[in-house]
Amino acid sequence: MRYRPFGRTGLKVSVVGFGCWPMAGDRYGAIEDGEAIKAIHRALDRGVNCVDTAPAYGAGHSEEVVAQALEGRRKDLILVTKCGVKAPPPGQLGPLRDASRSNILGEIDASLKRLRTDWVDVLLIHWPDSGTPFEESMRALEEVVASGRARFVGVSNFTGAMLAECLGTRRVDVSQVGYHLLDRRQETETFPFCLANGIGVMGYGSLGHGLLTGAFTLATAFETGRDWRAGGVAFGQPIFRGDNFKTNVGVAERLRREIAEPRGVSLSQLALGWVLGHPAISTALVGARTPAEVDANDAGAELELSADERARIDAIIAGAAGRVREFTPLRPAMEPWGAEIR
Repeated sequence: MRYRPFGRTGLKVSVVGFGCWPMAGDRYGAIEDGEAIKAIHRALDRGVNCVDTAPAYGAGHSEEVVAQALEGRRKDLILVTKCGVKAPPPGQLGPLRDASRSNILGEIDASLKRLRTDWVDVLLIHWPDSGTPFEESMRALEEVVASGRARFVGVSNFTGAMLAECLGTRRVDVSQVGYHLLDRRQETETFPFCLANGIGVMGYGSLGHGLLTGAFTLATAFETGRDWRAGGVAFGQPIFRGDNFKTNVGVAERLRREIAEPRGVSLSQLALGWVLGHPAISTALVGARTPAEVDANDAGAELELSADERARIDAIIAGAAGRVREFTPLRPAMEPWGAEIR
């Protein structure tokens, strides 16, 4: 496992981080907690030192599973959780964004209780909240740091302009955004700003939310109500919808056949190695539900692609469908919008 500077925090983070959204139990289908715990243990044994979770993942269930997995190993890793997203009142669609001071201070205490720890290494605002001034949110994060409940803080799914506004109140230590072969919006939206300001970057969705694992076929169907991909839209991009999905399965197959196989690696390893080729990325988050899934991605952490390989990947990806140009995180993440790039 390789390690990189985590922005200017002074921490060294593994280039692959363990993403815990699949452990919610309500977004990627049912999951067996015992297997999830074994998956975290396998990742730690392979050198992963960053575990990323959030109270919004299964209404706290993901944090509870992480707590079990980290028992006796808490000091060995960088633990990241989030705040600013909460369940809606009964009968109201949600989730709700609330990055107010009172909610942030309440959420961190609840998270620490579920995680069975006195502090987290990084606390992130999960999504921008248009109803709360960024100044209020950043001052609240500073209170959390001053109290010892978090070592570093940052934001998730913020635009470059939002990052700049936050810096007017307090330093942003870490930014987390979606980044994979089918979503390259951050290359112009936030990566230059993060590089210029020494902000650590966590990239999520490294395997295209499953599209870049080679596991999907034209017959793949997602369970409505149990798997968020059934809606067809991934963070503003309809890459799972109808004909777009069919096209993208074909694109993934070409990547596997024309690029991955000649290198002797799997498609998921290729996708992970590609993400890690961007200098802004500190750690690429990969979710795993079983130890076998952890093992399947391992070689991607060491893979370095040549300029020719990256150019051929770009040519294949140009045929992908459902990508969009805009990055507007104030819109609901799974709502269709934007002009598609084909």
